[in-house]
Amino acid sequence: MTSTPAVSGGCPMGFGAEAPADHHGYEPFAMENPFPAYAKMRSEQPVMFDERTGLYVITRYDDVKSVFEDWGTFSSENAQAPVRKRGPQATAIMTEGGFTTYSGLSARRPPEHTRIRAVAQKAFTPRRFKALEPMIRQNVKDSISAMTTKGTSHADIVAELAYSLPTITILTLIGEDVTMVDTYKRWSDSRAAMTWGDLSDEEQIPHAHNLVEYWNRCQAQVAQAHAAGGDNLTADLVAAQRDGADITDHEIASLLYSLLFAGHETTTTLISNCVRVLLEHREAWEAVVADPKQIPKAIDEVLRYSGSIVGWRRKALADTEVGGVQIPQGAELLLLMGSANRDESRFENGEDFDITRPNARDHLSFGFGIHYCLGNMLAKLQAKIALEELASALPNLELVDGGAITFRKNLSFRVPDFVNVELNADSTSRSEA
Repeated sequence: MTSTPAVSGGCPMGFGAEAPADHHGYEPFAMENPFPAYAKMRSEQPVMFDERTGLYVITRYDDVKSVFEDWGTFSSENAQAPVRKRGPQATAIMTEGGFTTYSGLSARRPPEHTRIRAVAQKAFTPRRFKALEPMIRQNVKDSISAMTTKGTSHADIVAELAYSLPTITILTLIGEDVTMVDTYKRWSDSRAAMTWGDLSDEEQIPHAHNLVEYWNRCQAQVAQAHAAGGDNLTADLVAAQRDGADITDHEIASLLYSLLFAGHETTTTLISNCVRVLLEHREAWEAVVADPKQIPKAIDEVLRYSGSIVGWRRKALADTEVGGVQIPQGAELLLLMGSANRDESRFENGEDFDITRPNARDHLSFGFGIHYCLGNMLAKLQAKIALEELASALPNLELVDGGAITFRKNLSFRVPDFVNVELNADSTSRSEA
């Protein structure tokens, strides 16, 4: 892969405007509150080369959307590439362990992407999601019951609701053992750290072992589906293959590898952010408590205002231009959807949170174009059910010290470590009032 040489203090090869020393306050891996820096970049230097990461950082809505749309010029092949090159020890562990996957769909290009997505999309049916809905709702109710009966009025929404719910859902969807929540969370944490984190060679070693385990389990799931069948997504993909669908076992296992991460990690964050942001804007929380029909609109506004994924990568396959800045062939780009989603040229008063916003669904948090998130409906369904049940059971829920919430260091994912709430569990629910 050809990389763009980084020149300290400016863009590579002399192209584009020189980046100022402070980079408008932008710190690639800091997720506590990146939005003021995003706003400065949109205003002052919407296409900026960051020599620390070697990435062109794209911040305006129209530019981000146009790059997503032009898959022929801007390849997705680097979407899953490690931000920091794997060290020799981690590389040896993964090679010797037989780790051969790379991406299910997000880093593949047509025609390969088109072929595999067509098969996967037929398995991702509304029937599958509808069948999961009663289980999702019961799991939410059980989590709320556990929070309200444990003898304390405080809870952490991340740990006590959002952590396990999407993982159980995705494990059920693919036919995996639902008792393996903690194992898959460990593997997923390693995948995030190895791909989008900033790890030293030494820090990579335990994560490399985890990824080998993770990949081997995905392959075992495919073998199990061949042997025993079943009523689940993995069995559907294997059955499609038997019926002539053009997809290999390795590709099915790679889909599982991606799905088991993306299908729960971002949804855990979405649920956590929905609760956090709505409680930070009390009038919005009270509005969804009073009228749960507003919850779908509120979810889209949370996705716009504080999405789970704030940045995604692309690679230029030819000399091109973005936002008036020349981008050389081989250059890598970071598309900041977290910035684009607040661009006031697209969203009036974009820095404000407003669940009545008429065009909130125009957000780019699920991407755009051929790589638009395949699991978006399932993610939004789980967030909707979680908010419905929380609003009904705990209408007086309050955020505890929201300013103290920390976020994991990461290039792409904005993940809160905790969302502490006061339950007010002794108050009556709306349904009882």
